[in-house]
Amino acid sequence: MRLVRYSYPDQQSFAPSALLRNPWAGLSGELDRLFTPSLADTPFAAEFDEDKDSIVIRADLPGVAKEDVAIELTGDLLNITAKRKARSGDEREAVTYRRTFRIAEGVQADKTAAKLENGVLTVTLAKAEALKPRQIVIN
Repeated sequence: MRLVRYSYPDQQSFAPSALLRNPWAGLSGELDRLFTPSLADTPFAAEFDEDKDSIVIRADLPGVAKEDVAIELTGDLLNITAKRKARSGDEREAVTYRRTFRIAEGVQADKTAAKLENGVLTVTLAKAEALKPRQIVIN
């Protein structure tokens, strides 16, 4: 969703015809403008799986090429940005997908892997030893 500043129509004249003007006259156009989808930053569907050794994120990125995906791990934030380019001869616009995930601190950034197959991006984050579950023995 995007926020759009509303600007009131200018009233140039206070003649009787201007005072009798329909107050709802421009509302239809403004509502259409507000609810027009913005393709600036489109979120994408994603799912998480976690086991004792890793965190796996699968994201749906249809029509995105591997070279148009950027993945950045900063602290406990994983940023995924992808661009689907407009096709030539098609009236579709280019779309930018962007989403940020908060993950547990302590993943091993050097053991992170990603692959893109059939429009599904899979990012595997290896857990640090401190995050792995430990079995506690009862005395």
